[in-house]
Amino acid sequence: MARRTAKAVGAIGAAALFALAGCSDSDPLSSGNSDGDTIVIGSQDYYSNEIIAEIYAQALESAGHSVDRQFRIGQREVYLPEIESGSIDLFPEYTGPLLQYWDADTEARLSDDVYSELEEATPDGLRVLDQSAATDQDSYTVTREFADQWDLSTIDDLADVTEPLTLGANSEAENRPNGPEGLKEAYGIDAGFTPIEDGGGSLTVKALKDGDIQLAIIYTADPTIDENDLVSLEDTKGLFLASHVVPLASDNVDGKAAEIVDSVSAAMTPEDLVALNARSVGEELPAAVIAEDWLKDQDLG
Repeated sequence: MARRTAKAVGAIGAAALFALAGCSDSDPLSSGNSDGDTIVIGSQDYYSNEIIAEIYAQALESAGHSVDRQFRIGQREVYLPEIESGSIDLFPEYTGPLLQYWDADTEARLSDDVYSELEEATPDGLRVLDQSAATDQDSYTVTREFADQWDLSTIDDLADVTEPLTLGANSEAENRPNGPEGLKEAYGIDAGFTPIEDGGGSLTVKALKDGDIQLAIIYTADPTIDENDLVSLEDTKGLFLASHVVPLASDNVDGKAAEIVDSVSAAMTPEDLVALNARSVGEELPAAVIAEDWLKDQDLG
């Protein structure tokens, strides 16, 4: 299978982005699905993921496609079986974690290697579209105070901490490759686990600040890291795989629809994703408003 990257859609990007803003009916990307099927779009129970899904939805609707939004439906262990069964057609995913779901023993760590293996691991009836430059990387995050106290900058440095460590994250993380077992295997560091069901949100940050946990899995594109002066520890051993935003699509997403979604991926930068997340956290705007504004703000050349 040929490797697809964000660069591969550069030639079609301008035309497709023009469709996102609402072009004339004569534009070939405005014709919608040839078979008239509705594209069911899902999202994780995570505000950043919902924003990306809403961008896909509005972009496709602007081009004449019919969509059905099924957002905030849970985490990977819940929604991937629904995608594999054909109930969901399009979903914003993340390359590394998705690859590990299907191939827990993968040795790929770098962006292109992860994407190439992901293409091969994706089950029949599904495909990954172009990965975006935008990333939302899992990270072990600590408070600035804790980092200063123990002189922490990398995950390796946790070996020098003499007090018990507890990792906080969504409950499913306990048995994921980057949970306590993965930390022990990769770095030789023991940690307990406390489930906090908010995807690295305010409850997780509070638990860190209160000292109830010492480590948290928080995505690097989350604006709360800067807002709360938290520190993401460098992953020197590649425990966390490259994690680019990537659309996971069923066969119901035809070529014209895929071009639209690929153009979104090509246009979105890491800085964009942080800014989108900041609007959700800081301004408390709904995903639909944030998505609409982002689409309007794109440079159409």
